[in-house]
Amino acid sequence: MALMITDECINCDVCEPECPNGAITQGDEIYVIDPALCTECVGHYDEPQCISVCPVDCIIVNSAHQETKEELQAKYEALQAQG
Repeated sequence: MALMITDECINCDVCEPECPNGAITQGDEIYVIDPALCTECVGHYDEPQCISVCPVDCIIVNSAHQETKEELQAKYEALQAQG
């Protein structure tokens, strides 16, 4: 499952540099997560780094982009191959 940032985001700039896949960018009003790049840090870390550093807990699972751990691992490997 890709993650998403809710409108409670305060644009604190903490999450963006923590994303190992470059999935987090500044949107029109708040930061956004590209589901094509988000692997929930599978392949990099044991837990999503953006969630662990977010001071307002505004990063949640995006139910519109549900993926298994195996699918996230495959996405990670595909992204690494492109890299």
